[in-house]
Amino acid sequence: MATGQLFSKTTQALFYNYKQLPIQRMLDFDFLCGRETPSVAGIINPGSEGFQKLFFGQEEIAIPVHSTIEAACAAHPTADVFINFASFRSAAASSMAALKQPTIKVVAIIAEGVPESDTKQLIAYARANNKVVIGPATVGGIQAGAFKIGDTAGTIDNIIQCKLYRPGSVGFVSKSGGMSNEMYNTIARVTDGIYEGIAIGGDVFPGSTLSDHVIRFNNIPQIKMIVVLGELGGRDEYSLVEALKQGKINKPVVAWVSGTCARLFKSEVQFGHAGAKSGGEMESAQAKNQALREAGAVVPDSYEALESAIKQTFDKLLEEGKITPVKEFTPPQIPEDLNTAIKSGKVRAPTHIISTISDDRGEEPCYAGVPMSTIVEQGLGVGDVISLLWFKRSLPRYCTQFIEICIMLCADHGPCVSGAHNTIVTARAGKDLVSSLVSGLLTIGPRFGGAIDDAARYFKDAYDRNLTPYEFVESMKKKGIRVPGIGHRIKRGDNRDKRVELLQKFARTHFPSVKYMEYAVQVETYTLSKANNLVLNVDGAIGSLFLDLLSGSGMFTKQEIDEIIEIGYLNGLFVLARSIGLIGHTFDQKRLKQPLYRHPWEDVLYTK
Repeated sequence: MATGQLFSKTTQALFYNYKQLPIQRMLDFDFLCGRETPSVAGIINPGSEGFQKLFFGQEEIAIPVHSTIEAACAAHPTADVFINFASFRSAAASSMAALKQPTIKVVAIIAEGVPESDTKQLIAYARANNKVVIGPATVGGIQAGAFKIGDTAGTIDNIIQCKLYRPGSVGFVSKSGGMSNEMYNTIARVTDGIYEGIAIGGDVFPGSTLSDHVIRFNNIPQIKMIVVLGELGGRDEYSLVEALKQGKINKPVVAWVSGTCARLFKSEVQFGHAGAKSGGEMESAQAKNQALREAGAVVPDSYEALESAIKQTFDKLLEEGKITPVKEFTPPQIPEDLNTAIKSGKVRAPTHIISTISDDRGEEPCYAGVPMSTIVEQGLGVGDVISLLWFKRSLPRYCTQFIEICIMLCADHGPCVSGAHNTIVTARAGKDLVSSLVSGLLTIGPRFGGAIDDAARYFKDAYDRNLTPYEFVESMKKKGIRVPGIGHRIKRGDNRDKRVELLQKFARTHFPSVKYMEYAVQVETYTLSKANNLVLNVDGAIGSLFLDLLSGSGMFTKQEIDEIIEIGYLNGLFVLARSIGLIGHTFDQKRLKQPLYRHPWEDVLYTK
């Protein structure tokens, strides 16, 4: 066990098992105390490496993350405190690993409920190697104005209230972390504040004892008096009694052992800590208080009188000139986190993204205001989901059925079309699913599957301007523009695309109006008179029928329809549908274990 000061203004720690809030509180305390370097040198998160972004005052810093204790200790040889936020299941093993590192001098174990046999092994190893264990079941400890462990002393407001941003003259040790916060406040009210405070933890076997720290405080010149808060159960306080009797402590000690109310109960009472249970008269609070009083400690008659006893002891030292009054100063203001400031209404900040189609902030995601559970319970399909996420409204069933038919009909068109070919070549090159899919999708454009929007745009413009098919086709010809949605490399007037026929049949059966589709058919009749392959293709069929869906449903304004076409909604339908086929081709090639594709040279015209 160390015999003097554990921490200083240059102490750095390694933090095990990343927890954002306690680390940020440590860094905020550093800034409050005017430290030049952050007290957290590195973070250990088993299995992960990199950096974690946190704030040191107003500056954002990156703290290294290491996957093992050994790697962290090697990277930060000056960090001699190990703060262990592991669960009770793994806290002992990780603490022992830390104790075995030559650079680590102090290990703080936050977890409660660490197996007692494991704790005993940790204690034995630490004592044999002159190291300090604080905990288990501890909030940690603090050296005022220099260093603190994790959540010790709570919020910044509480730290300022307790004057912990600068050193005082009192050494304090307690079993309870919660009561430590209370006592820091009490001590600050009637003295110049604490110099160092330790909560040894409430388990039956603490890594270090009350007397260990009291004796250590006795060796620190800056500490002029010591305050001890014990509790019923166990016999730890008696080691302090023996130290007092043997003259090992020559500074005033003010002590109180909580739990005097236990005698009011007829049966044995287990208080909050595992060790807070009286196992006989000697372990009672009354017996411990009496023994401490007889050994020379200042012990008040009640907890309520503890503050007065501390004040009297401090005032006496002040009168004797043993304590020099501390110069007070105003600590720097800790910048408030943006989220906290927004919640408190102190600031307003612009958002970075606007979303109107979905919301994941509640108990379940909502699509255009419709909870996901409702979508499932009502048996809605993919078409309904598209209507919510794309069009922000629930379209009639015939509309969503049409969307689903379009997806099914456009999912694939064989391995020879350019998109599928690109995907197959990419998959055979050993690329992953996303790369293979994107390779095919990037082929979609004016010449392959990307003409739906243009077909809808031109058909709508011509129909709305009352152009005859002849006027429309000839005007496009004069502009040098092919009519989108007309023409096919394989299909002919006497060999129509079955997909087009299925779409037209569905629309004639279910749509209130098919005026745009009928206009497209009239255009097809005229173009077929010019060439037998200038048939209405699937792009033209979907484009014209989507116009009928949008206008005939009565759910969209003219402005909304124009916007839908301009943005590219209809091409989105082809992209969504064809992704299904492209993914299928990727899986097919990988399942067949096809080798790298090389185009045959005899299929290339080599010319000058």
